[in-house]
Amino acid sequence: MVQRASDRWISIALSLLLHGALLALLVYGWWMFREERRAAPTPPIAAIVIDARTLKGLEQPPAPRPAAAPQPPPPEDVGPPQPTPEERAAREQADQARRQAQEQKAAEERAAAERAAAEKAAAERAAAEKAAAARAAAEKVAAKAAAERARQEEQDRREREAELKLSLAAEEHAEVARNGAAVASWESMIAQKITHAWLRPPTAKAGIDCMLNVTQVPGGDVTQVSIGVCNGDQAVRESIERAVYRASPLPAPPDPALFDRNLKIRFKPD
Repeated sequence: MVQRASDRWISIALSLLLHGALLALLVYGWWMFREERRAAPTPPIAAIVIDARTLKGLEQPPAPRPAAAPQPPPPEDVGPPQPTPEERAAREQADQARRQAQEQKAAEERAAAERAAAEKAAAERAAAEKAAAARAAAEKVAAKAAAERARQEEQDRREREAELKLSLAAEEHAEVARNGAAVASWESMIAQKITHAWLRPPTAKAGIDCMLNVTQVPGGDVTQVSIGVCNGDQAVRESIERAVYRASPLPAPPDPALFDRNLKIRFKPD
């Protein structure tokens, strides 16, 4: 955290006040110690006065034992000197300034922490919104791409189905044409064989044209014959029926898949 200039000056002022208070206490203690030393009494000196004339030619008398110096009374334990009102006021002012500085610092730290938390929450919220927007954009792009793929696949499927239908129709048409030609050829072979087996009755006129309903089994054996529309008389009809039975077994189709039990054969011998 960056320290402001006001905080630095407050710290310097508190430091100066504290050092001034300590210096005042030291000066006061030194002054009190000097006053005590000055007021202490000087111990008395014991001495004997001797005339110098008596000392000539005489033996020196033994020196008197000096009297013991009285011991000064021990200093009273008065404790640390009491601060003056000015010192107490300065100390209280320093304590109050220190408390205010601490409270201001704590308030600034709380405000800074709250700002940092708010900025962090805002950054996280912005990041979350940005991520959500990116996800939404990605999902939108993915959905659009999926829709485009689905549309393209549907279009391709329809085109394939159309092509398949056209191919099947063309193949079916070709198959019908082939089968029609093969069936017509097969029916012509059957009609020729019946014509070869027909014995013309005397009542038969020129231009006989009759529709024959023929039922056969696999292998060509005829099981039933009926005459449909026919311009011949009864004798002609009966002769044609007998010719169909004589032509049995009928010719097989060129393709076994073309075999049909019930045939409609146009009999036109001329």
